[in-house]
Amino acid sequence: MAHDSFIAIKKQIILMKMTMNEVLGRIKTFLIPYLVILCICLVIKLVYTKSEIYFAVNAHYNPFVDWIEPYVTDIGNGWTAVAIAALLMLFNYRKALIVASSYAVTSILAQILKYLFDAPRPKLYFKDQISKIHFVKAVEILSLHSFPSGHTVSAFTLAVIFTYWSKNKAWGPVFLLIAVMVGYSRMYLSEHFFEDVTAGSVIGVVPTVIWLYWLDNKRFIQRPKWQKGLLG
Repeated sequence: MAHDSFIAIKKQIILMKMTMNEVLGRIKTFLIPYLVILCICLVIKLVYTKSEIYFAVNAHYNPFVDWIEPYVTDIGNGWTAVAIAALLMLFNYRKALIVASSYAVTSILAQILKYLFDAPRPKLYFKDQISKIHFVKAVEILSLHSFPSGHTVSAFTLAVIFTYWSKNKAWGPVFLLIAVMVGYSRMYLSEHFFEDVTAGSVIGVVPTVIWLYWLDNKRFIQRPKWQKGLLG
């Protein structure tokens, strides 16, 4: 009887394996508008220079946006992903592992690229034009490791995951909007360039989709004990 139960569980796990098309299907409400936005970003990059894009963003500011953007940017903070993973541990080990490992994969990749490119951030890049730049008060402005934007990577990683899990796929565009807002906040706060944010979104989306396909097809993560959390 125990052997038959084991065989039944094994067959169920095998049947639960997904194809890449099924993974993409789960996030299509996020992915399709994202690809449209990405294409628009690439066109903008082809038409305008790095400086033109930066100063076009930096020239438009007001006190309310100055106040709200530091909070928006914190959505993409690595500690946000860690906190979400820790919270999920209470209810579902599988989801906690997916968030933690996806964040680890994309953030490590982002950090490797940051140190490989070692690109200057706006404060250093425009050091001879610093008087022209609007900086938000009480925000620490960094100078190095600009490419890519780590906050944007984290925000898009989480947006893909939450769209993947969401039963109501109408949330896909909402998660995308939040991720885009985080990316924009990085430019608004003069922490990153347009190119950093665009690349960050790609690094957040592509590796996360591949990781979801690989990890969520593993047999161990589909076992009943992984669907529980510390609260039982």
